[in-house]
Amino acid sequence: MAVFDLGFAPGMRIRALQEQAWNAVEPDFVLQGVSREQLLATGTGRDARFVNTVTGQLRLSFHSLVVQTPTANILIDTCIGNNKQRPGIPAWHEQQFDYLQQLESLGLHPDEIDYVCCTHLHGDHVGWNTQLRSGVWVPTFPRARYLLARDELRYWEQTFSQDPEHIYAQPWRDSVLPVIEAGLAVPVAADHEIARGLRFAPAPGHTPGNVVLHVSAGRQRAVLSGDVLHHPVQIERPQWASTFDLDPEAAMATRFTLLEMAAETGAVLIAAHFADAAAVSIDAVPAGFSYRVRGG
Repeated sequence: MAVFDLGFAPGMRIRALQEQAWNAVEPDFVLQGVSREQLLATGTGRDARFVNTVTGQLRLSFHSLVVQTPTANILIDTCIGNNKQRPGIPAWHEQQFDYLQQLESLGLHPDEIDYVCCTHLHGDHVGWNTQLRSGVWVPTFPRARYLLARDELRYWEQTFSQDPEHIYAQPWRDSVLPVIEAGLAVPVAADHEIARGLRFAPAPGHTPGNVVLHVSAGRQRAVLSGDVLHHPVQIERPQWASTFDLDPEAAMATRFTLLEMAAETGAVLIAAHFADAAAVSIDAVPAGFSYRVRGG
């Protein structure tokens, strides 16, 4: 595990808490139908920060983002978690990560988290919502309000009521329901303002109620973009769908909209799976879009 200080602006700090790094991922695990050869033919395919430029495999990260304002500590996307039953992905199954120790290395105890925000409710974004104690899943952040986009919550409630054995049902049972049952879940609108300078915005496609978080302080702007983009190559190729997008057409439209906004406004993109929690600036170029890694 590692932590990354992404800076941001006076009075508002963004840091990343990495749970796992994957450095040899086949492109088509994340990018639907994309081969190693196709990846290596892109400009991104020559960027060793994000791609093994010899094998054509992807570098990915699984991390949470911690935003600290003068009035609140906000944790965004809680990764995979410990003791979770995820046999379909061995790297997530019954793991023992030192996530909470790393959080404390940032000077934060779980009791000091004011808000937990999940951009969507897939298993690698909700895992540390809960922890196992005496055989029972309990909220990890007992003083926090867990802000869940109302449309996202409603979609999965309906999905699992109709199909209790759905592929995503286990994360719901062990990482979302216990928070709801503890009375800590707060359904909110897709444009909810969390704190001054930090608000949700709708970003449908990856999931129906998917959101991003806009952060602003003075002239500085950032978008915590979750899984709108899984890998920087989707900046260069926004038409490349993510394997896990539930509505690929809507997800592609959301990607284009987000990239256009970032290029026009100078907002920095901080995604949930870019290697080393890279923050990138977006430029509009004749072929579409390109990126610049902040500080690198």
